[in-house]
Amino acid sequence: MTLSVFCILLFAALLHASWNAIVKAGSDKLYSAIAVSGSAALIALILLPFSPQPTLASAPYLAASCALQVVYTVLVAKTYQVSDMSQTYPLMRGTAPLLVALISVLILGDSLSTLAWGGIAVICVSILGMAFNGRSQSRKGIWLALLNSCFIAGYTLVDGTGVRLAGSALGYTLWTFFLNGFCLLLWAMLTRRQVVTRYLVANWKKGLPGGVGTMGSYGLALWAMTQAPLAVVAALRETSILFGALLAFLLLKEKVAGLRIVAACGIAAGAMLLRLA
Repeated sequence: MTLSVFCILLFAALLHASWNAIVKAGSDKLYSAIAVSGSAALIALILLPFSPQPTLASAPYLAASCALQVVYTVLVAKTYQVSDMSQTYPLMRGTAPLLVALISVLILGDSLSTLAWGGIAVICVSILGMAFNGRSQSRKGIWLALLNSCFIAGYTLVDGTGVRLAGSALGYTLWTFFLNGFCLLLWAMLTRRQVVTRYLVANWKKGLPGGVGTMGSYGLALWAMTQAPLAVVAALRETSILFGALLAFLLLKEKVAGLRIVAACGIAAGAMLLRLA
């Protein structure tokens, strides 16, 4: 992996942790997630006429990704309603790269060096150690996080294949966020229009930076998937855990200590192994 791809993925990780913190800090987690997704959809709609369009071959992957990511967004909100971000966020993000690595190698034909496997393993084990440090306040939160990790792995694999067929990472990214945000907003307006409208009007200033964060984070990751193996990108992107723990401590006033600090160092070590792979 080149230094430029490595640095871009670290920046994407920071953006990813930031929009998750915005959702967690919202007074209603589901509506906050809808505000973030809706803002991203609006930005995508504005930019789409000026972007190269993806090929028709990528259309089925866009549709499948939309379905997976809509469920993922709702599950993120539900998970944060019942548990701390500092525990469930690492659990969601730490399990998914293992699934991506196994499926991408066994089914999609990607190849990984021994060093890359080592880096992925170190990152995932460190993240899971961070998640299980201390007693859980919510068993339900753990199960929701594990379920969401399957959807994360699913849309990562789908989008990794789709963006390689699209011919334009930017076009594929914009269509992804437009479709995801449109579907979430449509569902919200059909089921709870008045409440959602009031929330969006009152909180659009928070939703807008969240929309920029989620689009920038995943858009950069999609581009990186055209430059490096899916498993390496998925694992390195999860260095967002470092930023997520910091944000949870500084902004959300959650306790981050003990094993989680050791785990953070492990994540950094794993990232360096991937840089050298």
